[in-house]
Amino acid sequence: MTGRFIAVVGPSGVGKDSVMQGVAACDPRIVLARRVITRPSDAGGEDFVGVTQPDFQARMAAGDFALSWEAHGLHYAIPATVEAQLQDGRDVLANLSRAALIGAKVRFARFEVINLTAAREVLAARLVARGRETATQIAGRLDRASAALPDGINALHLDNSGPLDQTVQAALDRLYPVKV
Repeated sequence: MTGRFIAVVGPSGVGKDSVMQGVAACDPRIVLARRVITRPSDAGGEDFVGVTQPDFQARMAAGDFALSWEAHGLHYAIPATVEAQLQDGRDVLANLSRAALIGAKVRFARFEVINLTAAREVLAARLVARGRETATQIAGRLDRASAALPDGINALHLDNSGPLDQTVQAALDRLYPVKV
């Protein structure tokens, strides 16, 4: 049986990467997709592969990506190597943009979505703390925080305003319910 491609979405600062790392650390069935982004590798934050715009376009033309999209003035991609992990029966967690969900749903046979949310003041504090955006960029990200998922996308909704371990456990409980 092939694994599931599990998209993790939510507004900037909601803790997508922290939740994903926590979930993957708790269950060996899960691997994390390492995104390719047109951002300098030393920009901080998540573990990603930073590339230039020309490198990204060349890799896309070569078929190196299973999925790609543009958001916040950057290009993002999920490497095609996730296909082998899914075929091996592993579940792949990937940090996606809401705009990439329809493409992912079409691309992956077993597709699920975790939609993380958090209180606006929590998001604002996290964005300021990470220090990657200007005040104007933070305001824009906060304004987009409540954007709806595309039509036809069903998701597991989890609030990550509180302790990380609670959100991680809630995700695990929903992804791997105990069968009686």
